[in-house]
Amino acid sequence: MSQKIDGNLQAPTLLRSIAPGNKPSVSTDAPARPVEAADSLRLTGEATTLQAMQRELSTAPAIDAGRVQAVRESLQNGTYKINPDAIASRMLELDQQLQG
Repeated sequence: MSQKIDGNLQAPTLLRSIAPGNKPSVSTDAPARPVEAADSLRLTGEATTLQAMQRELSTAPAIDAGRVQAVRESLQNGTYKINPDAIASRMLELDQQLQG
């Protein structure tokens, strides 16, 4: 359904008007009080810890520039050692985590 907006607004026929004598009344017997919220939220210790970790990680850089520079220098110097057993072990751990 589409309507053209041209400044000539017409009230839909489905709306009904309230006669002046039928307006809802407001009691002035008691002073108005603010409405108190009935809902409350309490975070567990774990949720609070997770929120703190999220704030900390959101401010930390995604890449450890110092570690990148150290690896870059070791590669250029020829002193970087590859440990195939550690790589295979971590790949298997990741596979197990992904499978659940």
